[in-house]
Amino acid sequence: MKLSPEQLVLLLEFLLEEPKLSLSTLRLLQTTYNLQAQDAEVKHRWCELAVKHKHTAAYRDVELFLIHDQAMGVYLYGELMVQEDARQQALARRCLSFIKDDMDQSARSVVEEMIL
Repeated sequence: MKLSPEQLVLLLEFLLEEPKLSLSTLRLLQTTYNLQAQDAEVKHRWCELAVKHKHTAAYRDVELFLIHDQAMGVYLYGELMVQEDARQQALARRCLSFIKDDMDQSARSVVEEMIL
């Protein structure tokens, strides 16, 4: 069944409310809906799910989102840092180091404050 981007956003927002999702559920979502190839709104929710549930196989999707969708990524940096997961925090720091010179100054200041 093909879902529109709006339907995918709603589905992912619903799933973000779930306290626990299995790795197999996350993998099935990713492959069924090709989430990393969707629009920025869908990718943002997908990345939030990956961070929340520590789905390490999708961390590359998170990295690409933070690098290529900088304006929408600010909130995601905060999510990476509050999880208190060293791997996620390292991912946030690495992405910022890649793009900090190209970021909007106000967004960069907000992210640096979260990360440092």
